[in-house]
Amino acid sequence: MSQLLKGKTALVTGSTSGIGLGIAIGLAKQGANIVLNGFGDHHVAQTQIEQLGVQALYHGADVSKAKDIEDLFGFAESNHANIDILVNNAGIQYVANIEDFPVERWDSIIAINLSSAFHTSRLALPYMKKKNWGRIINIASAHGLVASAQKAAYVAAKHGIVGLTKVTALENATSGITCNAICPGWVLTPLVQKQLDDKAKAQGISNEKATEQLLSEKEPSLQFTTPEEIGELAVFLCSPAANNVRGVAWAMDGGWTAQ
Repeated sequence: MSQLLKGKTALVTGSTSGIGLGIAIGLAKQGANIVLNGFGDHHVAQTQIEQLGVQALYHGADVSKAKDIEDLFGFAESNHANIDILVNNAGIQYVANIEDFPVERWDSIIAINLSSAFHTSRLALPYMKKKNWGRIINIASAHGLVASAQKAAYVAAKHGIVGLTKVTALENATSGITCNAICPGWVLTPLVQKQLDDKAKAQGISNEKATEQLLSEKEPSLQFTTPEEIGELAVFLCSPAANNVRGVAWAMDGGWTAQ
């Protein structure tokens, strides 16, 4: 097994399942130790990571709160796990027209999907600068590049993530620290699978037909991106081949934003 990232530590927020876990596993396969974070069952995720022969720590910080994020970094430091690779993945969604959008939902989406990436980045960068090496990967979305109705907070946050990515990249452009964003379209996670199951049941159609309906609305390839594929792209962005990939919003959306 390649050990491209041996001796490095990666913090992946929202990594107890789905996209975040796929990224964590991808980085661990390359030898990176992992700091997991999220509200899911972390024991399963830790076991999967440790089976790859690396260390897996877990901290349950609520990344909507700056103090919790500071505690998370203190925890990592106390366990000799200074952050070389930061993956800002944690995110939530809510759908409603702007005039009907609950204020508390707006606030929580902006806090988790956008502000958390600012707080983790400001805490990770000083250590990365000492080593003159670091990778910050922000998981944005096709909705960081284009909009959909009824997703005001999510679209605003993901556009903000793309902007934050560019600023972070520019501020560190002459250093060994890079910052890039990955912009997936539909990803087949347990949450999306449940949506498909519910859609199929409600309409009395097959799961395959429900999948086709969902994807045909936006994604020309008519296929999901997988967490494993996103993990592989994250590995590339951490590799020497990506040393000069800076400030990119990398669409991984089956042609969604090419239209």
